[in-house]
Amino acid sequence: MSNQTLIQYFHWYYDEEQKLWQKATEQAPALKEIGITGVWFPPSYKSTEGADSVGYDCYDLFDLGEFDQKNSVPTKYGTKDEYLQAVKALQEQELMVLADVVFNHKAGADELEKIPVRRVAEDNREEYTSDVFEIEAWTKFTFPGRKGKYSEFIWDKSCFSGIDWAEDLQETSIFSIQNEYGEGWEDVPSDELGNYDYLMFNDIEFRNKAVREELKRWGEWYYETTGVDGFRLDAVKHIATDYLKEWLDHMNAKFDKQFFIIAENWVVDDVMKLRSYIDLTEGRMQLFDSMLHLNFHTAADAGDTYDLSKIFENTLVESHPQLSITFVDNHDSQPLQDLETYVDFWFRPLAYALILLREQGIPCVFYTDLYGAKYNDHDDEGNEAEVELVALESLPLMTKLRRDLAYGFQRDYLDHPNCIGWTREGVPELENSGIAVVLSNGEQGTKTMEMGMGHAGKTFIDVLGYRKEEVTIDENGWAEFFCEAGSVSVWITKGI
Repeated sequence: MSNQTLIQYFHWYYDEEQKLWQKATEQAPALKEIGITGVWFPPSYKSTEGADSVGYDCYDLFDLGEFDQKNSVPTKYGTKDEYLQAVKALQEQELMVLADVVFNHKAGADELEKIPVRRVAEDNREEYTSDVFEIEAWTKFTFPGRKGKYSEFIWDKSCFSGIDWAEDLQETSIFSIQNEYGEGWEDVPSDELGNYDYLMFNDIEFRNKAVREELKRWGEWYYETTGVDGFRLDAVKHIATDYLKEWLDHMNAKFDKQFFIIAENWVVDDVMKLRSYIDLTEGRMQLFDSMLHLNFHTAADAGDTYDLSKIFENTLVESHPQLSITFVDNHDSQPLQDLETYVDFWFRPLAYALILLREQGIPCVFYTDLYGAKYNDHDDEGNEAEVELVALESLPLMTKLRRDLAYGFQRDYLDHPNCIGWTREGVPELENSGIAVVLSNGEQGTKTMEMGMGHAGKTFIDVLGYRKEEVTIDENGWAEFFCEAGSVSVWITKGI
């Protein structure tokens, strides 16, 4: 018996002197020691900016830091050998490794081609703003640095449905490529902007059977090469769902195993879009609960005017706890990113308690909350901005509490706008398991909660150290628990 706890092992601005793959290898025992069970790595393959790329502008899926391409042999995170070493080191500590899969687009083509296109409106991708005309565009990928090793497949104009740059015109626009697979975009889950098939760069054409088969071959090669345990699928709302199901089913059948799959469907306006995606994929994938993240962000900004009793309303974990990956922040929501919705520091310990110490969902902690980060970028007004994200001191303790004590029947006391709590009764096979959690977004709080008869007479203390009193469970299994103003307290059996 062990609760799963994932970590997103990177952030957008990772720039430490030690390469990420080397750091992960070194930190593998420490990650296990604090209760982490799975590590989500960033894209491991060569992207357009070589050693400077975060990885989502992917160029060659078969180059894991092995070939001299895009002015670099290593990726931003290290070499292929270092990546394979990191995967092995984590797995030796019994940690699951998840690879990031970017199937929506490619970038940084090697050659120009003449292609027929139509312009589409930025705010309505279903609206054409021109007749068919020809442009020169970067749509041919030959990967000269790899010289056909692992795959001789050449990506050309027939492999893409859209592009955003006309080289001959020196023009940025959204161009729908007019090919043999149809004039329009593919059928994708998101109807934002009319049809959200096109996101960026060279949009992959999944109606091309050769593309579908090449990506299956790549999946086979990647698993055989790296031995990862699962995949995080990027930008799934922009990709034909039928193909992702086809790819996953192929991988599971080929290797006779169930890969652990998390899909990133960034939705912050309507939880039904997440729930309907689960229906579309028939439960094949876990989903990040971006709606819960938004609730955290809103609650942090609103302070004591936010109704904490509604913190789980309109979230995925509320309706599909077994398929929900809960998180506080990620690389897209961190400060200075396009989707910035960073949860204010005062609320972060509360948010982590809400994902780590409850029964529902599988939590994914963020790299910067464990290690901290400092970086520079430009804000929305174009001004240079410096950001420091401070590591959350209580996070390693909370991940250990999840691993060791957060088990058993859960009783919820989500019954007050400013102070909520819950208890986990514990299980007989884990001695001293069981916890009580109280948190407040206003004044100091108190909650009378039931721990269960098995705890009668036991003394509980706040393991986070904010409250100094001791609490004794009465003969009926009840006690009054406390927390400080704008804070969280986690009560456990004294002396363990």
